Amino acid sequence: MQVLKVSSKSSPNSVAGALAGVIREEGAVEIQTVGAGALNQAIKAIAIARGFVAPTGVDLVCAPAFADIEINGEERTAIRLLVEPRPMHHS
Repeated sequence: MQVLKVSSKSSPNSVAGALAGVIREEGAVEIQTVGAGALNQAIKAIAIARGFVAPTGVDLVCAPAFADIEINGEERTAIRLLVEPRPMHHS
């Protein structure tokens, strides 16, 4: 599964576009973040991407998980967000 790395400097709009594109092609995507700023941008991007795909009848949901990763030889805790579609239920 494709992993998008998001930093605190990432633009939520561009991440949202990438997200929507990968989900269209591959069905799901994982976002990797380290730190509060990065997580904030990732969540905004998911909210924007939900708006992009909603007109096509797709509802995006995300499931967070911790992941231990190494950055420059240092162990860091990342938060990974699995983003996948669920069919919309019309009431």
